[in-house]
Amino acid sequence: QALLPQARPATSANVRTAAPINLRPSPSTNPLKMQPCDPSSAFFGFMGVTSAIVFANLGAAYGTAKSGVGISSMGVMRPDMVMRSIIPVVMAGVLGIYGLITAVIINGKMEAATYSAYSGYAHLAAGLTVGMSSLAAGLAIGIVGDAGVRANAQQPRLFVGMILILIFAEALGLYGL
Repeated sequence: QALLPQARPATSANVRTAAPINLRPSPSTNPLKMQPCDPSSAFFGFMGVTSAIVFANLGAAYGTAKSGVGISSMGVMRPDMVMRSIIPVVMAGVLGIYGLITAVIINGKMEAATYSAYSGYAHLAAGLTVGMSSLAAGLAIGIVGDAGVRANAQQPRLFVGMILILIFAEALGLYGL
């Protein structure tokens, strides 16, 4: 009996009451509540904005430059067809607008207090998709525009075919949008 602990009488000093049970999780343990913005998530979001603008404008610049070289070369032989051959330059310029629209939309959805890593990765992917699609479309428009306006100067019946090919090249940029 000496080894067993002695029971003390229950008094208000040594009786513990159970703490009330809180059924609401705290904000730090609630998995549905967004965590504060991690700086790397904002980095990825802004890289999406940058990718959309930069790659779309690279495509627009290449398409404009390459088509412009063809128009200049063709204008020496047939100056009356220069205004008709401006279409590839206009179509290439629209690609830059695709990147600008996407960048503005992404930037409008970025809020420092609630921006998650998921949003950052999604916006990076969106910016890369639009930018790279517009870059590919600009390459196609530049090559087709250059060859098309030169060929159109020699054979005017090729104009409709050139326009159709340019429309399908422009569609590449739209698919990324």
